Amino acid sequence: MSDAASARRAEPVNAEPVSGDVSDHHDAGEGTPPTDVAGTAVPGIDAAAVTDWITDREPSVAPPLRFDLIEGGHSNLTYRVTDTAGRRLVLRRPPLGHVLESAHDMGREHRIMAALAPTDVPVPPMVGLCTDRAVLGVDFYVMDYVKGHVLRSPADALLLDRDARSHLSGVLVDTLAAIHAVDLDAVGLADLGKQESYVERQLRRWHRQFHEGGTRDLPLIDAVHAELTRRVPPQGPAAIVHGDYRLDNCLVSTSGEVAAVLDWEICTLGDPLADVGMLLVYWIEAGDVLDPLGQAATSAPGFWPRQRLLERYAAASGRDLGDIAFYHAFGQWKLACILEGVYARYVGGAKGDPPPDVQHFADSVVELSHAAAASLEQG
Repeated sequence: MSDAASARRAEPVNAEPVSGDVSDHHDAGEGTPPTDVAGTAVPGIDAAAVTDWITDREPSVAPPLRFDLIEGGHSNLTYRVTDTAGRRLVLRRPPLGHVLESAHDMGREHRIMAALAPTDVPVPPMVGLCTDRAVLGVDFYVMDYVKGHVLRSPADALLLDRDARSHLSGVLVDTLAAIHAVDLDAVGLADLGKQESYVERQLRRWHRQFHEGGTRDLPLIDAVHAELTRRVPPQGPAAIVHGDYRLDNCLVSTSGEVAAVLDWEICTLGDPLADVGMLLVYWIEAGDVLDPLGQAATSAPGFWPRQRLLERYAAASGRDLGDIAFYHAFGQWKLACILEGVYARYVGGAKGDPPPDVQHFADSVVELSHAAAASLEQG
């Protein structure tokens, strides 16, 4: 997974920053020649080779091109590409020095978004996938740049007025229902992954990773895992599972529409209610004590409460949510396992200097474990 410190505050694909200079950023590049040109050294990019590849597919692109890294680290690298007329594209490639092809599968990401293009799911339009290693040494793909806001904090949420935040709440749910309604055979994704026993496979995976990559013994993690394993509901027909569907993995407009759903890195097939459970975990209401990633945008006034999200999803999807407490608990437990790994890599020095609030990750692991146990009791 793009572990959930991707989860934290890295800028996703196509994102417009939402800091105080957001208006300046929206103006920048619109008809303004870039200051850097092809040939400028940018880590991970051979500007001349990539420029040739892009212009072969998009003759309207006006070189020389400027390449700016807008997301980096241990996950896939994302670059903004700007031509001399101000047109922008986005390029995605594996991290520098990557080892595991399966962990950074550019073809898979491209395939998913290309397949979803004719559906009701908003995704960035694809320009093309490059599998010719002579160009960059790795596979990469290019897509159109989609304008929009990424809302990560209550301050970011104020870019939308209260009515727009309310409207966005419903649109986010409808978009998730649209993802889950995609006809796998019609879009050619029926072989994307195993379709059965999704939750069981996830429980095994994250329990193993907790013990292999964690820093401490937490008996409650094991106890909740055992109870979740015992109580897995029967899985209905398989659907696309985004795997990390939340507000800040979407680009949104100021009117509260979803311009594009991002971060398909861990998308697979399985139980769609797992996405609903994870959305509940990330969806923090005003006054919630538990905010595992800190300062969630959904705590701003106007966003719907979780119960209203569930009612909207049930109406939009037609699915029975009688077992939703289980999926909520599963999401809480899974995020606890993910954050323990993030915390362990920071304190072990594998991710560089830890942020000042690194202890928040460790505390959230414990809090999420207790929350998962409580959710199971409610169910």
